Amino acid sequence: PPLRIVAVQSLPKGDRGELAVELLTEVGVDEIVPWAAENCVTQWRGERAAKSRQRWVDAARAAGKQSRRSRFPRLAPLSTTAQVAERLAAADLALVLHEAAPQGIGDLVVPSRGEVVVVIGPEGGITTSELATFAEASGRAIRLGSSVLRTSSAGIAAVAALLARTARWNP
Repeated sequence: PPLRIVAVQSLPKGDRGELAVELLTEVGVDEIVPWAAENCVTQWRGERAAKSRQRWVDAARAAGKQSRRSRFPRLAPLSTTAQVAERLAAADLALVLHEAAPQGIGDLVVPSRGEVVVVIGPEGGITTSELATFAEASGRAIRLGSSVLRTSSAGIAAVAALLARTARWNP
């Protein structure tokens, strides 16, 4: 598609990571970037990193088959905050979900081409320093509404709200 949607998903605890990947795949993201945010309880290190990443790959494949996708989303390597900032700087629309943002997602104009990157923070929230780093990289903080969603469900809500205003969902 001429518009690519990239979800930067912070690492949730338990099986919530697989749930987030499953939902993001079903809704239609093109790429999922695992992110080791400062407030992530879960850490991918050593052997655990390989196993956790494989669970995400398996979740994306199963969800892709179930939702009859012709292409499965790419699963990027685990990223640091600096690497996520680089992705935001290169994006055509760079968004950071944050409950205190002044702008709501409904106010956005979504481009018809290029790449939209959406950062989904951890259960503990995105830190002030991470927000500043993302803002320097042109990441716009936006909120989904008055309620705060869990990290495993915030991504699908944001991506669905964006896709509803594109030719991918509204030909």
